[in-house]
Amino acid sequence: MGIGRAVALRLARDGWTVAATARGADKLDELVHEAPAGRIIACPGDVTDTSAVHAIVQRLEAEHGGIALAILNAGTYAKDSAETLKRDSFAATIELNLVSVAGCVEALMPAWTERRRGHLAIVASVAGYRGLPGALAYGASKAGLINFTEALKFDFDRLGLKAQLINPGFVRTPLTDKNDFPMPFIIEAEDAAERIVRGLQGSAFEIAFPRRFVAILKRLRGLPYSLYFSLVGRGTGQKKARR
Repeated sequence: MGIGRAVALRLARDGWTVAATARGADKLDELVHEAPAGRIIACPGDVTDTSAVHAIVQRLEAEHGGIALAILNAGTYAKDSAETLKRDSFAATIELNLVSVAGCVEALMPAWTERRRGHLAIVASVAGYRGLPGALAYGASKAGLINFTEALKFDFDRLGLKAQLINPGFVRTPLTDKNDFPMPFIIEAEDAAERIVRGLQGSAFEIAFPRRFVAILKRLRGLPYSLYFSLVGRGTGQKKARR
């Protein structure tokens, strides 16, 4: 189970009416049937298609009384390196993980600005704190999301809106099941959903977990480059060529 699916089910069981968007209509139908009756609305669509996103938002505004909370969670990961880097695959990851988020925010803002009410949560990752081996595109996209959400909060504060940043560590999902490297402090998707929903009810800007892993990575973020590259390189088994 992915994070988005787990959060949608948790919110639906808490009494929310949840509009879920994904490219796969079959998976959305499964989600609808798994939730309490009438609590999840299937909205098939591709978040990289800006016109489709606008159409979904306009439909929800017209038919369901507006969007109170938007959780932007779409994303993908493919391991890459200097030797395997391809511009097109890099651009595709940035388009889905980062650029599509701007399109979603663009679609949400007219109604939220008019009402002066709205709650946005953007899912980035602790992988965006600093550069990590095997995450050229993914890390860049998540670092971009962190910066984007931080910058966006100034505007949201001015407009009376709420913005939050969600930075998960490793969560057991179909995506992480493909990873061929150790994933410290990994948690289940249902546990991640619990932490996210609890954080959404609070006032903290960042919702980051698990705490021990986040604390370690934030300490690493403060290290000088020479020490950071040495520690992370050794910890992840990166061999440095001799000169």
